[in-house]
Amino acid sequence: MRHHLTLIFAAMFAVTAMAAAQNPTPDPTVPPPTQHPILIVTGKGVQIYACQQTATGPQWVFRAPEATLTDAAGNNVGIHEAGPIWKSKDGSVVRGELLQKSASPEPSAIPWLLLKAVGPSGPGIMTKVEFIRRSDTVGGMAPAMGCDAQHLNAAARIPYTATYSFYSAKP
Repeated sequence: MRHHLTLIFAAMFAVTAMAAAQNPTPDPTVPPPTQHPILIVTGKGVQIYACQQTATGPQWVFRAPEATLTDAAGNNVGIHEAGPIWKSKDGSVVRGELLQKSASPEPSAIPWLLLKAVGPSGPGIMTKVEFIRRSDTVGGMAPAMGCDAQHLNAAARIPYTATYSFYSAKP
């Protein structure tokens, strides 16, 4: 009887392990399933950091992004800047509020994000956006060195690229 229980528990463990391997932890930056991408662009620019005094000493502190947004054909379709906000060439603007953050699979890249779209304005595509996802990041991390008492208020502009996907429940 004891041998049968051991075999049953071993089989249950194997099935559980296989299920876990087939169902990895879901990406927290994926929007709700009711959402559909209405615009996908590449952001290319810089992440701006300032050397500031913090409770633990001088540190690079994120200030703002500054990027050009291009579509799949390479056309400039807008900009991304402090706020964070995204401005489309069609005159529409949207701001994002952070909901989720996930480390990039690329260790030297800024995290992937899921943001809730807030405060849309102007006529155009950004007024339809409900969620914004930053993914496929390359670069953009704060410098590892160069921020000390002699360099307070210095700025660093670190190149990065990312995919920005704009989602809506309504196509």
